[in-house]
Amino acid sequence: MVFVAVSKLGCSELFFVEPGVKVDGRYYRDMLLKQQTLPVMRRIAGDVFVFQQDSAPAHRACETVQLLQQQTPGFFSPDLWPLNSPDLNPMDYRIWGLMQKRV
Repeated sequence: MVFVAVSKLGCSELFFVEPGVKVDGRYYRDMLLKQQTLPVMRRIAGDVFVFQQDSAPAHRACETVQLLQQQTPGFFSPDLWPLNSPDLNPMDYRIWGLMQKRV
């Protein structure tokens, strides 16, 4: 599993989740958000960014939503997230481009 933060100002490096790791709400918050994504987004955009994600269970966990409401300047609550939209998945393009370069 691969995770990346994407912004019009830039994007994070790719964060690889070790095989076999279950990405539950706690892992997502503690490892992917607090340690990796939020610090990178603050470095890229300062305090001016909007945070949106899809409807994966770890993203919708109450504690995750509370964290993001407190820690991000702009946050779309889960009731505003589209259930599935290929237009909101720029990560696929980032990963495939990187894989093409490596091949």
